[in-house]
Amino acid sequence: MSNGDIFVGEVIGTAILILFGAGVCAAVTLKHSKARASGWVVIAFGWGFGVLAGAYTAAPLSGGQLNPAVTIGIAVDTGKWDKVWVYLLGQMVGAMLGALLAYLVYLAQFNANVTSGSGEDGADDDGPTPTLGIFSTIPEINNPVANLITEIIATIALVLPILAFGLTKGLGESGTTALVVAFLVVGIGLSLGGPTGYAINPARDLGPRIVHSFLPIPNKGTSGWGYAIIPVAGPLIGGALSGLIYNAAF
Repeated sequence: MSNGDIFVGEVIGTAILILFGAGVCAAVTLKHSKARASGWVVIAFGWGFGVLAGAYTAAPLSGGQLNPAVTIGIAVDTGKWDKVWVYLLGQMVGAMLGALLAYLVYLAQFNANVTSGSGEDGADDDGPTPTLGIFSTIPEINNPVANLITEIIATIALVLPILAFGLTKGLGESGTTALVVAFLVVGIGLSLGGPTGYAINPARDLGPRIVHSFLPIPNKGTSGWGYAIIPVAGPLIGGALSGLIYNAAF
């Protein structure tokens, strides 16, 4: 695969992943969304289907890794680092693009994020909806050490099985395997996502967080930069540890 193919594939695949993921978070969170308050299970499946769609789409071009933690895990396992920078760049650009597309889909709902007063239906409005969680992860308890450990373990639960599945050439080469990985992401969300919101992907958190910081969203609040290192460092550490564990054990 050429550097150009890898870059384009990762941009497109990661953008689709984030479009689905941020999209389902917006659907469940924002006022005037028909899916508002649908719950955590809906969010978990939305992200899983995003992985599936992104991996299928990117497979012919890049293999569809879509996640710096996966890319680092594969590199640690195989010792091949020459293409890593291309994957990481494509994933970051794609994550930002996907977040922007999700914002455009829900533009009217974001603009209706009012502070107080009566809604269009005449009912009392309970104030603005926090929007950062649509784009990036927010821990339930602000404990950096515990949250870092959670992200490391959750990422190992993702990357180590991927390596064991024989996916060192990418997530999307086998339709069956891509489906398995999609359900793996759903399972991680349901089982391990409670403490931090399961970033398990540095690009998935950092790219949309950057986009959130400059979008003109009414009453959007802070972009949470004090926490931003955790969902980047945790998955990168988890990905690297997965590669080391796989090399040692298999």
